[in-house]
Amino acid sequence: MDITHWLATIDLLCARDFPAEHGRTDVGTGGPGYHIAELQTSGDFWEDDGTEREETEAQYECDRDGLGERLTERWGAPDVISLESTFERAQDGEDIPEPWASLSSHVPNVQLWRPPEPGRWIALGVSQWDKELPFQLLAAVTEIDPP
Repeated sequence: MDITHWLATIDLLCARDFPAEHGRTDVGTGGPGYHIAELQTSGDFWEDDGTEREETEAQYECDRDGLGERLTERWGAPDVISLESTFERAQDGEDIPEPWASLSSHVPNVQLWRPPEPGRWIALGVSQWDKELPFQLLAAVTEIDPP
């Protein structure tokens, strides 16, 4: 865990222009109005009996909360929002803007800050696409309001 590095990445993304097109970036993905940084990625769990997965999930949640504490020191307490209804709405055909559409497909909830400067949303969450796939600690910086 390297909170100092993660904070520097979030600061960089808060100051950086958004990409004109959707695609990979040096820290994750991005597109018009958003950046998503992949701060940390675990190994996969194809050969796991469930024990390592549970331990890894707990560690990633702990890392998210530790980073969240540092962001709370800067910007106050976050809102914690579930992205489950956003995912359901997307599945029902509603056009959900990025980064919220893709985040909702693999991040169940996020801690969310709206600092006055630079006037962007900062979301922090733990991703896992499926039980055999890696966990990721993600930070999203966006100018797009949560749905």
